[in-house]
Amino acid sequence: MNRHVAVLMGGWSSEREVSILSGLACAQALQSSGFQVTKIDVDRNISSVLEKLKPDVCFNALHGPIGEDGNIQGLLNIMGIPYTHSGVQASAIAMDKIRTKEICSKAGLLCPEGASLGRNDISLLKLEKRPFVIKPKSQGSSIGVHIVHPEDNYVPFPEKWSYGEEIIVERFIPGRELTVGVLNGNALSVTEITSERGFYDFSAKYEPGGSKHIIPADLPDIITRKALDQAVVAHKTLGCRGITRSDFRYDDTQGKLGKLYFLEVNTQPGMTSTSLIPEQALHAGITFSELLIQLLEAAKCDL
Repeated sequence: MNRHVAVLMGGWSSEREVSILSGLACAQALQSSGFQVTKIDVDRNISSVLEKLKPDVCFNALHGPIGEDGNIQGLLNIMGIPYTHSGVQASAIAMDKIRTKEICSKAGLLCPEGASLGRNDISLLKLEKRPFVIKPKSQGSSIGVHIVHPEDNYVPFPEKWSYGEEIIVERFIPGRELTVGVLNGNALSVTEITSERGFYDFSAKYEPGGSKHIIPADLPDIITRKALDQAVVAHKTLGCRGITRSDFRYDDTQGKLGKLYFLEVNTQPGMTSTSLIPEQALHAGITFSELLIQLLEAAKCDL
């Protein structure tokens, strides 16, 4: 318990504020558990900061590009500092929603039909069959995601798109929003997420009362088992470690046993007061502090 843990948070992605909330919650819990903790708001001098600090291990509480896409993981590998969550390759692939779907589809998971467009081809969106979803190739926390409904008389595409050159366009899957956490290769639970906003967007995720989490989700046993199993398949197929969260849509709108669609894997799920993973861990009998300790115990560099 006397290990020196550097909690990496903040950064400069669009998910900076969420990362700070996650990092502060983790730092407080780790301090209460007896660890020596240093909180680091990550900037471009992070290598110099870590070289001076010389922590025993880094707890990665970053979200979004740099912290979630393999960049910080590669730096920590070079510096020889063990770190929590997934390594370079798994982080980079999971952050790329197109590549994740390709790999997980080959592993037998059903994914929504879709394609990618260059930002210069957005005029083609008017030809898409509605409803459909627009989202960035490499972002989290539902940032940049838009649903285009049949009754919309325009495509709500932001003029100042700042999420890269590729845009993912997918068929909108009606039904229910599900998510499954996987800890060290074992599924935790299935949570259903509902929101009065009609869409689990950024504010629904992080504002108090923005969403309701039903755990365990009230589902047919076969769908619960499939969601749990497929989350583990996604976790292992991408080569993830530590904790991940896989998101699904369950389309039961036809009044019969529906179809389960895999959406994506989050290798750096939120650790805020409204986050899903701490809830699922607690449901499985694992306190927040115990969850963090398990992640630290699994921390390592890529071989």
